[in-house]
Amino acid sequence: MGIHVTGIVLAAGAGTRLGMGPKALLPYRGRPLVEAIAGTLLDGGCREVVVVLGAGAADVTAGARLDHCRVAVNPRWRTGMGSSFLLGEEAADPADDVLVALVDQPGLTRATVERLLATHRPGRVTAAAYRRREASDGGLAQGLRRGHPLLIDASLRAAVRETVGGDAGARGFLQAHTDLVDEVDCSDQSTDEDIDTPDQLDLLQ
Repeated sequence: MGIHVTGIVLAAGAGTRLGMGPKALLPYRGRPLVEAIAGTLLDGGCREVVVVLGAGAADVTAGARLDHCRVAVNPRWRTGMGSSFLLGEEAADPADDVLVALVDQPGLTRATVERLLATHRPGRVTAAAYRRREASDGGLAQGLRRGHPLLIDASLRAAVRETVGGDAGARGFLQAHTDLVDEVDCSDQSTDEDIDTPDQLDLLQ
């Protein structure tokens, strides 16, 4: 029997640095980015998706087809990602594992989602990881950097909730419990880059 997973798309930010309104409405392959990301989570095996909106929520719901998702609006979105994470986690079925994705990462693929669900082990956190090049004494070395999506086992959700605040999401829990985190190399799918500034808009191609 397969695991039951609720996907959570964090899409509440105002996109201030980008200066183009909520990133959820950026056009991506013929549809709003939030619609594409939510669809990828469903296609990859999530049985349900919760989309957390905040800034410009009315515009996003009017401009994107999210009828196949549950939509939660975070009135406290200005306090940072943590409040959106908590709202999305609260909306998910208590018995489900949760897969947390960011709306501004168009490189997310169905294969990445499927890989995380397939490799997840009970009682653990499974995180997509991506290869990076970094300077070392011998020149350039490659290593893995943890990123998103992040699959949190249902048994750990309460413990993760207690550590969330500000703009950190689950970062505090992950740093304190590295022994519970499995990193899965997804470098063949994307680079895990997000869209923060205008010079990154080519990621939407």
